[in-house]
Amino acid sequence: MAINRAAGTPSLSGNYIPEIWSGKLLSKFYKTTVFSEIANTEYEGEITKKGDKVYIRTVPDIQVRSYEIGQNLQYDTHDPEFVTLTIDYGEYYGFKINDVEKAQSDINYMERWSDDASQQMKIAIDQRILEDVYDDVDSSNTGASAGAISGDINLGVSGTPVEVSESNVIQTILLCGQVLDEQNIPETDRWMVIPSWMATRIKDSDLKNASMMGDSTSPIRNGKIGGIDRFTLYQSNSINFANDSSYGDNVWDVIFGHKSALTFASQLTKNEMLKNPYDFGDLIRGLQVYGYEVIKPESMGRLYAAPAALT
Repeated sequence: MAINRAAGTPSLSGNYIPEIWSGKLLSKFYKTTVFSEIANTEYEGEITKKGDKVYIRTVPDIQVRSYEIGQNLQYDTHDPEFVTLTIDYGEYYGFKINDVEKAQSDINYMERWSDDASQQMKIAIDQRILEDVYDDVDSSNTGASAGAISGDINLGVSGTPVEVSESNVIQTILLCGQVLDEQNIPETDRWMVIPSWMATRIKDSDLKNASMMGDSTSPIRNGKIGGIDRFTLYQSNSINFANDSSYGDNVWDVIFGHKSALTFASQLTKNEMLKNPYDFGDLIRGLQVYGYEVIKPESMGRLYAAPAALT
């Protein structure tokens, strides 16, 4: 509030007294990024040094036969097979800082904006991966008749998704684990990426049996989702979802798997500052070039799910 002045006393306020801005910028909440947790990066070193492709050799399934003394042995011929990891995606950011504005500001916009840009880049990469890889899972790991051996596990199909409630969410996760079991996938390094509504169903479920997690306490600690069965659960808002017209509502592609399923490689990460040739100030820009590939489809599954109403 301005102080009252006696008649005839000139005012020196206005343009001569600067406005005081709060040094605390509004906190910004970023989506949780998960690609670095669910993907392996073991081929990144090969592709960073040279080239835009890595040919990853795969091991064929060797057939085992019964043996009798004196029989003629059979020998199989296997052609070399490989999966190609290609660096075919890029994300960048760019913004400019004026020297006058930088000098008159009481906060370091360059540092704050650069930090925000790197966070937004991680979100963009995360969303691209999660909205794409679900379509590459093995055919035995998705659909209404999933299970490489049983063939009777319902993981949902178009028009009839699995409606996940607080009463069946644990069983649903256990069935996803069975799908991987039937593919002989290792029990360690398993993961599942779930939407926020599914995390709510877990928190509202009956998780009294803590031994299911191999733990002495409940897996819910301070609202954080931990491990269920042999899965490490990650909550993300970047999971692919869309309206299923046959179902009449939104449905989510919940992916789960083992870390061997998905590989990620970043070939170039560059951040630099240039002088602005058209003004007084700097140009800030960053680039990340990367690629990803599902190299073991049998190690990944897809749950086509919709939220059931909370009771």
